[in-house]
Amino acid sequence: MELYLDSADLKEIENAFQLGFLAGLTTTPTFMHREGVTDLDAMIVKLSKIVPVLQIEALGDTAEDILKDAERQLALGLDPAKTVFKIPVSLEGVRACKLLRDRGMMVNVHLVYTIQQAYMAMAAGASYICVLAGRMQDQGYDAIKLIGECVEMVNFYGSDAKVMFSSVRNAEHVRNALDLGCHTITVPWKIMKVLTENSFTALGTQQFVEHTRLITVTVGEATNGVNPTVSTDTTLADAIVKMTEYGFGCVTVVNADGSVKGVFTDGDLRRYLSSEGRDVLGKKIGDFEYKMPVSIEADALLDAASALFKKTSVDTILVTEGGKAVGMLDIQDLK
Repeated sequence: MELYLDSADLKEIENAFQLGFLAGLTTTPTFMHREGVTDLDAMIVKLSKIVPVLQIEALGDTAEDILKDAERQLALGLDPAKTVFKIPVSLEGVRACKLLRDRGMMVNVHLVYTIQQAYMAMAAGASYICVLAGRMQDQGYDAIKLIGECVEMVNFYGSDAKVMFSSVRNAEHVRNALDLGCHTITVPWKIMKVLTENSFTALGTQQFVEHTRLITVTVGEATNGVNPTVSTDTTLADAIVKMTEYGFGCVTVVNADGSVKGVFTDGDLRRYLSSEGRDVLGKKIGDFEYKMPVSIEADALLDAASALFKKTSVDTILVTEGGKAVGMLDIQDLK
């Protein structure tokens, strides 16, 4: 099924065609008016240089008028092999379709609401027969049934016409088109962007990224290089200032020789304030008792750190090199 973009927004068009596989662009004077276009011809020429195939309106009261409008636009420099003229279905419209086709131009007969209109478009040699699904449904018609009938008719009679599913309002319309075996669909960018989205896909991708990171990145590479440390003779008040400056919930306490004495956490602070009051702020940080901190060497893989987080139920692990503190690994650093 050919995939077209339905738009007149230049930014959307540039983004969409970076995909590299869109068949072309459908647009309308209504779209261009909505985008504030004041020079229709200049815009058409610009679009023709961006997209593989451009489908634009050819208008007129009679078949001859429609033909003249198509020829006028081709004279702007459009390539007939890359331009499809959209003609609203009517008696003059299908006559114009035949005139254009006899001259080697491609035609999309659109605004089709009945199978009889679709048949007349096919009989006139239309390159595309376009049903506006969303607009039909807005008016209470069974657009999906009609499009299915059009596909069946074209296939049954061996016509070269392609049935186009247009006026796409949601991703389900794209599924409808696929189910019906439509030959072509034209989709707004806001809907096209979500066609690859699925929550399970996102979850699976996230897991792949996280697990790859766990077995390829070392602890040292994952730490941000920030290592708030204080000596044992630092007051608790000054240690709190250091924690605040670095935005950490803990600080590493080191002896004079650089070896680790322990890690003082904001949890420790709350416990000491509760038991000893504000006077505790004047104590030296080295005066407190410390358990051996949970630590890991910088050259270990994050997978080992993940296992250590699960085993110890801590949120932060001390990172060391040769027994000396070089940083802190937060559990969020695993992601």
